[in-house]
Amino acid sequence: MALEFRRAFARRQAAEVVEVPGGFAVLSEEFGYSHEHNQLVLDAPPSGVDVAGLAEDVLGHLEHRRISVFDDASALALAPGLAAAGYRHETEVVMVHRGPVPPGGGAGPVALDELAPALERQWRCWLPWAADESIAQLVGRRTARAAGAERVLTLAARDTDGEFGSWADLYQDAAGTAQIEDLATAEHHQRRGLADAVLATALRLAADRAPDGLRFLVADAEDWPQQWYARRGFGPVGRTHGFVRM
Repeated sequence: MALEFRRAFARRQAAEVVEVPGGFAVLSEEFGYSHEHNQLVLDAPPSGVDVAGLAEDVLGHLEHRRISVFDDASALALAPGLAAAGYRHETEVVMVHRGPVPPGGGAGPVALDELAPALERQWRCWLPWAADESIAQLVGRRTARAAGAERVLTLAARDTDGEFGSWADLYQDAAGTAQIEDLATAEHHQRRGLADAVLATALRLAADRAPDGLRFLVADAEDWPQQWYARRGFGPVGRTHGFVRM
């Protein structure tokens, strides 16, 4: 169900969808720097398909190549060939919330124009070498996400100084399936409970609309946040994979 949600979200927020063997590509000229909006999304590519060549055909006009593979066995089979073609392999853990649902955390919905300065500062911290245009696209791409599901909210929590210190997106479809995505805390606002506030608010809002609905997120398999999520009631249910070449 989580994979179905992710496929549908990618298609719905795309400016253009191109069908390919074993999946589809999403494209957006407006957000050309965004890997999320310009990538191949594959399940199990048919035998004999040159996936690296397919990426060149569809994404060759861009400065990056991103291939998301949702079938674990297919991704592991593709990995050696894509590594030889210069791709970096990233493994993601799909984690489902098992409960309990927190009462809420003091965060709330925020408009992009309010949050944009904090987003820009954080992206410049993460990518100090990036051009102004690319930073602007990484901030502005949240506008495209609004079409991805029936309910799309950006949630944020303010620190004691009044600045937005942590934020995340909540996506939810008509059936109640919800994804929490892009949870981040600004460098100078960490270790103050703000991410907890945002996560708790997202879980509560999702559960209020669909008490029995699936609530999930995706975490980097090689990084510490998956343990942080585990302590807050999330458990792994599977893996997906990304292959990136710059």
